Amino acid sequence: MCGILAVFGCIDNSQAKRSRVIELSRRLRHRGPDWSGLHCHEDCYLAHQRLAIMDPASGDQPLYNEEKTVVVTVNGEIYNHQELRKKLKSHEFRTGSDCEVIAHLYEEYGENFVDMLDGMFSFVLLDTRDKSFIAARDAIGITPLYMGWGLDGSIWFASEMKALSDDCERFISFPPGHLYSSKRGELRRWYNPPWYLEQIPSIPYDPLVLREAFEKAVIKRLMTDVPFGVLLSGGLDSSLVAAVASRRLNELEAANQWGSKLHTFCIGLKGSPDLRSAREVADYLQTRHHEFHFTVQEGLDAIEEVIYHIETYDVTTIRASTPMFLMSRKIKSLGVKMVISGEGSDEIFGGYLYFHKAPNKKEFHEETCRKIKALHLYDCLRANKSTSAWGVEARVPFLDKEFINIAMSIDPEWKMIRPDLGRIEKWVLRNAFDDEKNPYLPKHILYRQKEQFSDGVGYSWIDGLKDHANKQVTDSMLLNAKFLYPENTPTTKEAYYYRTIFEKFFQKNAARSTVPGGPSVACSTAKAVEWDAAWSKNPDPSGRAALGVHEAAYQELSTSLVNGSTQ
Repeated sequence: MCGILAVFGCIDNSQAKRSRVIELSRRLRHRGPDWSGLHCHEDCYLAHQRLAIMDPASGDQPLYNEEKTVVVTVNGEIYNHQELRKKLKSHEFRTGSDCEVIAHLYEEYGENFVDMLDGMFSFVLLDTRDKSFIAARDAIGITPLYMGWGLDGSIWFASEMKALSDDCERFISFPPGHLYSSKRGELRRWYNPPWYLEQIPSIPYDPLVLREAFEKAVIKRLMTDVPFGVLLSGGLDSSLVAAVASRRLNELEAANQWGSKLHTFCIGLKGSPDLRSAREVADYLQTRHHEFHFTVQEGLDAIEEVIYHIETYDVTTIRASTPMFLMSRKIKSLGVKMVISGEGSDEIFGGYLYFHKAPNKKEFHEETCRKIKALHLYDCLRANKSTSAWGVEARVPFLDKEFINIAMSIDPEWKMIRPDLGRIEKWVLRNAFDDEKNPYLPKHILYRQKEQFSDGVGYSWIDGLKDHANKQVTDSMLLNAKFLYPENTPTTKEAYYYRTIFEKFFQKNAARSTVPGGPSVACSTAKAVEWDAAWSKNPDPSGRAALGVHEAAYQELSTSLVNGSTQ
């Protein structure tokens, strides 16, 4: 990952303003510790903090077209850049950077080129010929981007809101799959697949099509000029990522900076479920496995720094971000800059526990659509900012644009949890990789029950967080929370504790409003309660205490699937 900051239309374009932009850009240096760049054109500034993954020697940013009349600062990876270069044969490329194609695509196609990009990205582009500019964010919002407005009429963009919060009167989370054009003065959505409109698909499930799409998604994310690895919790999603990546490296038989074996990483409290499961998968795949331990106290000590980096007070996000934050620091210490992770599968395939209670395929599909649209506020935010805090890039193959379009075009009847047909949650994904002749994973791993990440690192982690919060927040403080925090009022002591830390770093109302809450969260919770009343009795946002209904039945069903006794 990199850090970008762009400012347009400043009244003050003095040396002092340039120094201020540099100072604010420096707040993003954790995202890109390898180099800094700044382009100034009259009252416009484009800054960049670089994490060098592709072409470390010559790919510094901002990047330009041939005449340097088009300037672009980018955070992300463009996986199809080689294919796009072939379409731009009349253009001269100065670097081997995958992101340079953006400047030339704009020259060739104007503002409507964004859908041609296959990757994760946030970028801002300035056309100095008429001082127009555009900003865009990838389809799902894998990379973060914020947009702000100054009192002097200036418009700002940044990878994290900490670079905007002091100088902008108002700022928002830039919506995924959107483009802002200064010529039109408005945001418009460039990503418009059928599933986005929640149309109920009817294409029959084809396991080979799904498997090949996912393999392609993983393989394209092996594009790197630096050491990399896979985050392996031992659950289905990360295990499939590791299995496909490991196979690909074995096929290539090519040594990289770390040798020919895939490196995998896992973190947890000693004796945690994730550590045991990840070790089992790593042994089966014969990866070079790295196991990290942390204590509850070490996690508690990191909470303030975690909230500063991930810029949210959402309870479940903070719980899961803390171990990931600690693990990323360990990974960086090994000289690794890029990791591949398994986010997004549960949203696409309905892997969360309450999907067991979906009454029909229409509601099942509509809920998966809602979950995917909100990923940029939850799991994408966690994965990106927890790793970027230490200059590590996280890539997420389940959120590959082509893979999502294929997976979300499957008739949702196939995704429904149907014990009578031997279908557990995410059955279509499990079945696609259930290869008897050349198994990707042992059957008991392929059909292993989902574990919440924050639970998987060790069940005492969440309990420790709650105990700590109970000591910091009194009953009286929680009782009066609605007066102190009228927007998204915390309803538990843990939520109150996180909110106080967040407010210390981000005091403007605009910052509070970037965090999901209120109607959006209530809508998702209401759906869970609508499907199963047990959710209404559980105040914990993760639902770890609710819907234990399927555990015994699940064990019986998964055992029969492993033994091949159901259809």
